[in-house]
Amino acid sequence: MKSDNIKKGYIRAPHRSLLKATGLTDEEIEKPIIGVANSKNEIIPGHIHLDKITEAVKAGIRIAGGTPIEFGVIGVCDGIAMGHEGMKYSLVSRDIIADSVEIVAQAHQFDGIVMIASCDKIVPGMLMALLRLNIPGIFISGGPMLCGYLPEGKELDLISVFEGIGKFLNNEITEEQLKLIEERACPGAGSCAGMFTANSMNCLSEALGLSLPGNGTIPAVDARRIRLAKYTGMKVVELVKKGLKPKDIVNFDSFKNAIVVDMAIGASTNTILHLPAIAREADIKLDLEIFDQLSRITPNICKLSPASNQHIQDLDKAGGISAVMKELSKKGLIERNCLTVKGEKIGEIIEKAQIYDRNVIKDIENPYMKEGGIAILKGSLAPDGAVVKQSAVKENMKKFIGKAIVFNSEEDAMNAVIEGKIKEGVVVIRYEGPKGGPGMREMLAITSAIIGKGMEEKVALVTDGRFSGGTRGPCIGHVSPEAAEGGPIAYIKDGDIIEIDIPNRKIDLKVEKKEMEKRRKEIKVIKKELKGVLAKYSKLVHSANTGGILE
Repeated sequence: MKSDNIKKGYIRAPHRSLLKATGLTDEEIEKPIIGVANSKNEIIPGHIHLDKITEAVKAGIRIAGGTPIEFGVIGVCDGIAMGHEGMKYSLVSRDIIADSVEIVAQAHQFDGIVMIASCDKIVPGMLMALLRLNIPGIFISGGPMLCGYLPEGKELDLISVFEGIGKFLNNEITEEQLKLIEERACPGAGSCAGMFTANSMNCLSEALGLSLPGNGTIPAVDARRIRLAKYTGMKVVELVKKGLKPKDIVNFDSFKNAIVVDMAIGASTNTILHLPAIAREADIKLDLEIFDQLSRITPNICKLSPASNQHIQDLDKAGGISAVMKELSKKGLIERNCLTVKGEKIGEIIEKAQIYDRNVIKDIENPYMKEGGIAILKGSLAPDGAVVKQSAVKENMKKFIGKAIVFNSEEDAMNAVIEGKIKEGVVVIRYEGPKGGPGMREMLAITSAIIGKGMEEKVALVTDGRFSGGTRGPCIGHVSPEAAEGGPIAYIKDGDIIEIDIPNRKIDLKVEKKEMEKRRKEIKVIKKELKGVLAKYSKLVHSANTGGILE
């Protein structure tokens, strides 16, 4: 066992003495030592209950004959960090989480590991660490939040609150009505109830084979989640005894499965940022082209919030991710021979799946859209690519031409929306990319305000930053190269014509080459004064088309 390096032989007597200082017995030390990475904290709704998930995982490890060793991991709530300087730290945390888990696991020579998280950048950070460490391991989430309800029965989630602000500004609802939405939208523990970034990544971890079936959709408050945690603990000990490591399980076909599921369920555009970064840890290259290729052949068969009023609990009732994959396999879109941490191949798992609600999981012959939920756009404005959640864009807005209204920060753009200065056109927000932000802030507040003010069919938004999985409407993010790296977005001026053509995967800035060359000489790229972790991050990070990787 790997842990023999800290416990075997007379030369390790000091190490055993320190282990015994924690209360461990000789019998516990002799067993496989399993690290349990717990990102529980008291500010993230998806993480407030992870102590219970962790205890269940540890119980499972003990049942199977292992010794669990719990350690803590940081986490940021994107919803709370949204709309201010705090959001610059969210994407930064992904790589810090991966590094910190690697440090603890390697320093203490764990035989196996269980990663426990629910939200935003914590999930991809842990999946990156799992593949980087390449010791037997499993990821488990804390599960999705249930949706909330207004007294008359209307379903709510976090997006209802963000969009409620726009409705309030538009005098469509009163301050008291907004307060009621605020009170009811997020009813308790779990990752926010729609197909936003957290739930998207938790579902895709299943498709990758790095989580047990049910991980993406079993609600946080359901007892099945506790049982899943116990089975996760039991299963990781089995993986240790078999010597089965993450890189033995995951390959390029596994990532193709994840991308296909991503497109079918209309997942967050942030998956386009995280999957390449996770794949890189397994020495697998995912470029934007593979996402677009698979999007063009994968029907969108689920439409969950923000694209509809359905929520993750509805997908769970309908059969979950295994059922989605079973439906996709009818068209040969799923690689059935891929292994999973359950010890079964994907094909074996989905054979047992059932589809219980065709209103949630559509027949592949009668999908919501013939293409996947996400599209990759390229053109003179984004030579290296940009990303849009096309499943959440109205059909009449998939082609749009408008005049640019340019801002150098999210705050300036948001103030213009609040003050009623924006009526129509293409809002351009730049210097919000990975390097230029730095940290590539999500912009759910401004996109929701635009929707709430009824401008969804008059205003498009283009940015080198990113959007929450809760964003809907013609919002194009991840524009690469970003402004801070001298991409075309840095040289847009107010009034320039921008053409967006989602069906044909184009986004163009209608400015002649000679004029652009002149602007490149005249306009200086903005360099921000930075300190601390943001300064280090800005020096190391690359544009979004790479997955925002650090080199």
